[in-house]
Amino acid sequence: MIRVLIADDHAIVREGLKQILLRALDFDIGGEAGNGHEVLEKVRAETWDLLLLDMSMPGRSGIELIRLIKAERPRLPILILTMHAEEQYAVRAFRAGASGYLTKESAPLELVSAARKVAEGGVYVSPATAERMALSISQPDQTLPHQRLSDREFEVFRMIVAGMTVTEMAERLVLSVKTVSTHKARILQKMQMQNQADLIHYAVRHNLIEGSDSAGP
Repeated sequence: MIRVLIADDHAIVREGLKQILLRALDFDIGGEAGNGHEVLEKVRAETWDLLLLDMSMPGRSGIELIRLIKAERPRLPILILTMHAEEQYAVRAFRAGASGYLTKESAPLELVSAARKVAEGGVYVSPATAERMALSISQPDQTLPHQRLSDREFEVFRMIVAGMTVTEMAERLVLSVKTVSTHKARILQKMQMQNQADLIHYAVRHNLIEGSDSAGP
């Protein structure tokens, strides 16, 4: 049996994932977590064959959380489940230590297949995401502004375009308000934009806001 820890901040999503995996018969859902703190707590306390991890949760999340988990449990396979299909999220997740990347729009059978492959030590990425990643790598001269950001800056960028205040971001990332403000200033500089409204408009155009499917001009 593959012992799984499911981490997502929505109880209804966790229940749905649990039912999909349990129907496959070779998965044991040993625990659930609703925020980054709970994920770290459960990863430290017990042994798991697979962590099914949402990229966006309260507390530490995303790239930072992947790095923290891999630093403490380097052999724990992590399958990322996210709303973000954009290849930059996948590239950063794999660099941080994830073994698989799947969007929440994926079919149940794909989730089961990906979970098995990652738990067995393999790597999984959907064909569509793999194609986007390959195109991104093969066209280095076409680097987009958000791809110039560091992992931490990218996390802050995501929170800015989600409408979070500097204080909320500081609490989420466990950083000082001054540090977050510095990150925000660097993001604007690197992306050559004037204000938060410019960042939001850019994010909508490039489908970088969770739940957004607009990529038009």
